[in-house]
Amino acid sequence: MSTHWRLPRGVDELLPPRAWDLEILRRRVLDVFVAWGFDYVDPPLIEYLDALLVGSGEDLDLQTLKVVDQVSGRQLGVRADMTSQAVRIDAHSIVTDGVQRLCYAGPVVFASPQNPQSSRVPLKAGAEIFGAPSLVADAEVIALMLEVMGIAQIQQPVLLLGHMGIYRNLVTDLIARKILRSEDQQELFSCIQRKGESDILNLLGNSKQAQMMAALPNLMGDVGALDEARKVLANAPAPVHSALDELATLANMITIDKTEVDLRIDVSELSGYGYHNGPVFAVYHPEHGQALAQGGRYDGVGKVFGRARPATGFDLSLKQLLGASSTALPVYFAPYVVEEERADLFVAVTQLRAQGSRVVVALSAEEVPPSNCVGKLENQSGHWQLTT
Repeated sequence: MSTHWRLPRGVDELLPPRAWDLEILRRRVLDVFVAWGFDYVDPPLIEYLDALLVGSGEDLDLQTLKVVDQVSGRQLGVRADMTSQAVRIDAHSIVTDGVQRLCYAGPVVFASPQNPQSSRVPLKAGAEIFGAPSLVADAEVIALMLEVMGIAQIQQPVLLLGHMGIYRNLVTDLIARKILRSEDQQELFSCIQRKGESDILNLLGNSKQAQMMAALPNLMGDVGALDEARKVLANAPAPVHSALDELATLANMITIDKTEVDLRIDVSELSGYGYHNGPVFAVYHPEHGQALAQGGRYDGVGKVFGRARPATGFDLSLKQLLGASSTALPVYFAPYVVEEERADLFVAVTQLRAQGSRVVVALSAEEVPPSNCVGKLENQSGHWQLTT
């Protein structure tokens, strides 16, 4: 039996009316981005592999589909993330010394599903700010991210804040003290991501520095968790305390601007693909099993392109944000008529379409109205009238 119609595992398609619902959501999200002063860019789906993997970790490398370019002989990648493309554009395509705001929306491709229910071909949208080193930029990105949640009718979102500087500086200290081997960093990162306290201690031993690292997964909750973090990490290097101070300042800025958000702190939040090095943030909701949006600061990632600029941003999967209700317009049906009557009919059809209605015109006398038809054009005493 032929199976040519089957799609690869994890690859999905949207059919009417959901495909149109997704397009409407994409337009609305981009409208918000543009209203906030972000410039829209449309990077290519494929690029040279080394450019796509700038500053990323092993996770993104494994998720990137790779092919050999028959023109240049170089290795190409099908993008699994669009942040590195925005970095390249800021560094070389639209060069400015000032603050630059870029936004985008387009498909990415994952080499394997992130979980059994997720698509390997999500439609991503995101926004990035370059050239702004202060927490004010991070606060703006978070505020924009939350506004998009409102556009998608996500009520009472949970905003999770963390800071990569806490983890990274603890790792640097562990390596300097020869408690952690450089080759074990990825294993430690995985232990923190799955919040495996015992796994961390098994890897690092039971020194005071190891115990601080093992305590990270438990340092979570409301803003008061920062006070507990300061106590537990009292003997940590000074940069760790600077990161905690930044996290507290950012949390206060979000609390002031977005009182309807359930703000949570997770000191061990390590979202992203390995290029974040400052505050990180993600939006969750009880009705969804994974982050609806996530992002953070990634200063200096553009160094490989020759411009190590401050940068912060976020992205989200538009398919994941699709609500249960449909925004598709109703369909009206125009019957098939002989040639001499078509001119008058098409005047009525054109007027309806100009008003934003969808009109299907029959191509033969045998064609019947579509199942989603809500009304028909009928000739009443020489005038075409819409009936329901």
